[in-house]
Amino acid sequence: MIKKIEYSIRKFLLRVLSWLSRKTKSSSDKIKINSDTKCLIIRINRIGDALVTTPFIHLLKQKTCCNISVLADRKNYFAFNNNPDIDEIMIYDKGLKGFFQTLKVINSRNFDIVIDAHDDVSTTVSFLISAIRCNYKLGLEKSNKSIFTHTTPRPDANKYHVTERICSLLKILEINYSKEEIKIIYNPTESSINKIKESFENIFHRNKFLLGINISAGSDARFWGTENFRLLINKLSEYDINIILICHQKDFDKAKKIIDEKFIFNPTNDFDLFAAVIQNLNMLFTPDTSAVFLADAKGITVFELFVKYQMDEIIWHPINSEFDCVITEEPTLHNIEFEQVWKKFLPFFEKHLKLYNELLK
Repeated sequence: MIKKIEYSIRKFLLRVLSWLSRKTKSSSDKIKINSDTKCLIIRINRIGDALVTTPFIHLLKQKTCCNISVLADRKNYFAFNNNPDIDEIMIYDKGLKGFFQTLKVINSRNFDIVIDAHDDVSTTVSFLISAIRCNYKLGLEKSNKSIFTHTTPRPDANKYHVTERICSLLKILEINYSKEEIKIIYNPTESSINKIKESFENIFHRNKFLLGINISAGSDARFWGTENFRLLINKLSEYDINIILICHQKDFDKAKKIIDEKFIFNPTNDFDLFAAVIQNLNMLFTPDTSAVFLADAKGITVFELFVKYQMDEIIWHPINSEFDCVITEEPTLHNIEFEQVWKKFLPFFEKHLKLYNELLK
């Protein structure tokens, strides 16, 4: 019932938006873009949303050398840090006051192009874009298409990865690219990398295959269970490897019930350290898509637990890293049995452990 009410309100707001944006005319004009062009790319919401936008940003910068500003929010702006393709990160504060403050700042910058990098419709972003003073407004063809001057058809979500769908916006600018050029970008600082390397040297006295097991995700629905993780580590203790358990602060007490505390890495809200840990692994086991894409940025092998509940699209898997996964169409990971995961994970793990050991010979 609540979902139906939310959908009705959203539909009504989008109708109001369509009426307010009636002065925005669709255009077939070719957009000229060069190093003097000022582009604003909007991508708010979650960390994973930010990371899957970085391939588009990279290609836009690489192909045009334009000036790129990104509008993110408090929950994901840090995922755009340390990115050489981005000239400025702007932060959107939610609420009516934040909306008008953001709008005022954006309009003072006189952007040439505003790009909605959302794969779905955001009512907030739609209202913001409709109110921005800008000659060119770009987006995927969705139910809010009336707010844009230029759109391109949204690729089929059942056939195309989310990164491919976002990168299809480049077609509007007549920018050619190959699928092989689509890469996640995130670079931890040298300070974070050195700190993690030093920590690993103190924890592990011998260099071995390093498996990172991340137990945390954006919601408790994606927590696989203390007993399952304990059993996983117990089974893996038969192998000559190093294991590090990664968790959010909120899951630290759970982590201590799974493994000895000295093998737990808790980044205490430091995203850059979190990324540095993941990018120094040989393999990552995780239920969290932001961790998946941080690993993907450096080609780290990934085993993913994925909740595909009421989701009619390709899962958010790595685009360059080798991966395998277990998928549930239920709303949580709680009912995925250990044996189901172990049966899928074991041959994948042993294959990569063997490759690692052969390289050391």
